[in-house]
Amino acid sequence: MMSSLHVVEGGYSAVNGNWTQFGGNLSFVCLAISLWALFSIEFQRRSFRQEKVAFGIIAGGASIGSILLAVEFHPGIYIDLRFSPLALAGMFGGPIAAAFAAALAMAFRFVVGGTAMVDGIITMAVATGIGLAGHFWTRKRSPDLKDVALLSLALGVALVLSMALLPTLVNAHVLAGVGFPLTALNCLATVLGGFVLLKTQQWELERSILVTAFSQSPDYLYVKDRNSRFITVNENMTRLFRFRTTAEMIGLSDFNLMSRPLAEELYYLEQQVIDTGVPLIDSTEHIEGRFLLASKVPLRDKQGRVIGLAGVTRDVTERTALERELRESKNLLSHAMASMSDGIAMYDSKGFILFCNEQYRNAFPLSGEARVVGAHISDILRRVVETGERPGIPDDVDGWIKAATASLHSNKDEEVQLHNGDWRSIRTRLAEDGTAMAVVSDITATKQAEIALRLSAEQLKSLAETDGLTGMVNRRAFDEAFARETAGSARRNTPFSLLMVDIDRFKAYNDTYGHPAGDQCLRVVSKCLRQSVSRPADIVARYGGEEFVVFLPDTSAKGAMIVAEQFARRLAQENIAHSGSEFARVTASIGISCATGAVLRTNPNRLLTEADAALYDAKTQGRNRILAHSPNGERHAMKEAG
Repeated sequence: MMSSLHVVEGGYSAVNGNWTQFGGNLSFVCLAISLWALFSIEFQRRSFRQEKVAFGIIAGGASIGSILLAVEFHPGIYIDLRFSPLALAGMFGGPIAAAFAAALAMAFRFVVGGTAMVDGIITMAVATGIGLAGHFWTRKRSPDLKDVALLSLALGVALVLSMALLPTLVNAHVLAGVGFPLTALNCLATVLGGFVLLKTQQWELERSILVTAFSQSPDYLYVKDRNSRFITVNENMTRLFRFRTTAEMIGLSDFNLMSRPLAEELYYLEQQVIDTGVPLIDSTEHIEGRFLLASKVPLRDKQGRVIGLAGVTRDVTERTALERELRESKNLLSHAMASMSDGIAMYDSKGFILFCNEQYRNAFPLSGEARVVGAHISDILRRVVETGERPGIPDDVDGWIKAATASLHSNKDEEVQLHNGDWRSIRTRLAEDGTAMAVVSDITATKQAEIALRLSAEQLKSLAETDGLTGMVNRRAFDEAFARETAGSARRNTPFSLLMVDIDRFKAYNDTYGHPAGDQCLRVVSKCLRQSVSRPADIVARYGGEEFVVFLPDTSAKGAMIVAEQFARRLAQENIAHSGSEFARVTASIGISCATGAVLRTNPNRLLTEADAALYDAKTQGRNRILAHSPNGERHAMKEAG
């Protein structure tokens, strides 16, 4: 018991006497990690594997250096900070760096030997494994300070467990003797080294972003010294001047790249920037057949002195060509629009005029002054209302303006009449970007011709359907109306009646009084027939020479008889003398037919047949009579027409 206590007390005494060595050990480990942070940028230019191998060698060297600076706690037992670099190599370098670091450190520890060699190598392997576990824990993201703290804590737990479980360390009472300082210093070294590596990664990421942005920028980027020599350029610059690498351009000036007059001009402008400190913005340059737009700004040191300039040049060759084509197209379009007869206006998506030609303004003489670029459609329409340019605008002016404004952005064709009788065709088409194109044409002559043609067509139709002598519907029009109206009555299942009228002894009247008197007689008879019907649907037609026909939709046989009797009375009241007639005046015989339902659907012409048969019977039975037949063969009582 006393022997063990003596060993422990001796251990404490040794540690207390070597705190300076522990501090130096910690400083060495931090220095090694810091050196890696300094030189890691250089290794970034090499392959990924080379970078990891280099980091593993640095970490392994830091672990070996820590062993060399170790404090001998007990014969063969060394106390140092070798575990921190191994854990950091595992987390920040991955398997490659961890393998190299652990292999170097373990090999060196094997060479050193001692009673605790095996325990030391085992603990080193555990520390490396903890670092690798941290690496795989953070493999889908970048580690942060919290991860470093967890790594430090895990390493501390592993060291305590190794001192409590490994036989050699247990027998030497290492945990009781130096467990706390050993664990604390390794954890502290891990935190400090991890912090340095985190900052290094952050700086490397920022630098990588800047370098990538500089290198891959679509513009031409460069930095020059006070003598206008290139210090650095991006890849676009090397392609512009046909170099293989950016290094080939370093130290050159514009005098090495282009004609002397152009180089002198650029040199003069750049020296002005350096001398005055005033940036040069959007200066036009023409290099290697390309149109370039250059901006150059002075670079200053901490004292504010200009030490060079940075330039960014944008290739605007295609834009320049497009602008030239646009100008040419615009001039051509303006010339075409000025020469065309139609008016054109373009409205944006909000209803403001973007463009209009003079013809568009002239098409609307009273509101033309309001139709200018920048005017809104609602203001134009209000001017139309104020001037009375368009007749027929509703009393609700605001509602009309609102509706017309809302319908601007739609595909439509409309024709409007102006106050002076002129007509305008307005064709509006909507583009994909929301603009509306309106094309206005003067269609006054076309419209007048159309109206005249329509009137002529109506007159021709009237002539084609009207009997020239009596003004009644002629036989052709009667046939069309008969087919239409009988079909309608069949659908409605309503009665349909028909009167067939023939002037008695009309040939004798013509022979006695002459054809002009006969024509006048026909006119009087047609007048009496028209006066005997009152509904718009009732039609009176001249069926033949002296024959007339009347059809009466929705009328029963009784109603038809009433119409026939009215006609007979009116004709008798005219009292047209007829010496060749047995009645000494003009009379007429009338045949009536009425049908409904199935007859109208299957054989409407039966009406004509029965009416004609009734008329024939009326004539054979003494004339001046009204006789009704039905399609089923029934005959009604005969009445004298007079």
